[in-house]
Amino acid sequence: MENINKKTVPNSSVGADVEQPYNQVKTSITNNSGLGKSKNKNIVFKTFTAEELFDTVFPPRIPVIDNLLYNGTYIFAGAPKIGKSFFMAQIAYHVSTGKDIWGYKVSKGTVLYLALEDDCARLQSRISRMFGVDRIDNLHIAVESCLVGNGLEEQLERFMREHKDTKMIIVDTLQKIRNNRGETYSYSGDYDIITKLKAFSDKYGVCILVVHHTRKMESQDSFDMISGTNGLMGSADGAFVLQKEKRTSSKAVLEVTGRDQPDQRVYLNGRSL
Repeated sequence: MENINKKTVPNSSVGADVEQPYNQVKTSITNNSGLGKSKNKNIVFKTFTAEELFDTVFPPRIPVIDNLLYNGTYIFAGAPKIGKSFFMAQIAYHVSTGKDIWGYKVSKGTVLYLALEDDCARLQSRISRMFGVDRIDNLHIAVESCLVGNGLEEQLERFMREHKDTKMIIVDTLQKIRNNRGETYSYSGDYDIITKLKAFSDKYGVCILVVHHTRKMESQDSFDMISGTNGLMGSADGAFVLQKEKRTSSKAVLEVTGRDQPDQRVYLNGRSL
C-alpha cells in the first residue's frame, strides 16, 4: 500500500549518529561470483541449504536517511533544470552534518559528492547560499572523475581507504561516468554500469546515489519516465523521481521505490527546491 507523506522543510536538528560497518560480516555461505565465466562444462553449482541460510548472520542494512536511503545503489531522476543539483547539495550537507532532513532522521558520516557538471565557483555560490559558510569538514567534493571501468572504481576505493566513515557517494550525473558516451544505450549496457556501482556499494557498505534524467514522454508510472532502458531500474536497489508542476516552483513531489523501503510519495516544500 502506498505511503503518502506531506513534508515541509523544517529547521534542522541533529539526527542520530549510527556507526556504519566498514567490513562485511563473514558467513558460512560462500561467494559464487565468477562462476558464469568458467569454460569448464563440468563445473557444479556451489549450493547452500535453507538451514545454512537461516543460520547465517548477515550485517544489517543501516539507513542513511530513515525510510528513504540505505546502503546500496539508487537512481535519482528528474527533468533537466528542475533542481536536482540543489537537491543533491542538500542531501550531501545533511548527511555530512547528521542534521534531520524533511523530518527524517539522518545517520552522520563522510560524503563524497562528485559534482561532475559543475565548476568550483558555481558550487561555492550554491552551497554558501543554501547553508552559509560554516565549516563542513566531512563533505568532500570533486568536479572531475574517471569513468566506470576505466579508473573510477580505483578512485573510489582509495577514497574509502582514506575515509572509512563514508556513508554516501553522490554521482552527478550518470552520463559523466559512462564509457560509451554518445552511443545508443542498451539494456545490457545500462544494467552493467549500475551493477558495477552496486558491487562497490555492497562491498564497502555505502550508499551510492546516481543522478540521471527523465525523458519528456509522460507516463502513469513515474519510474517509466527514467531515461534509458529498464536495465537501470532492474539493477539498482531503488529509485527516486523528482517532479514539479512548474520548473521554478518551490514545491515538488518525490516518488520513492526500493527493495528496503515501501513505495512512497513525499510532498516537499522548501526554498532549496
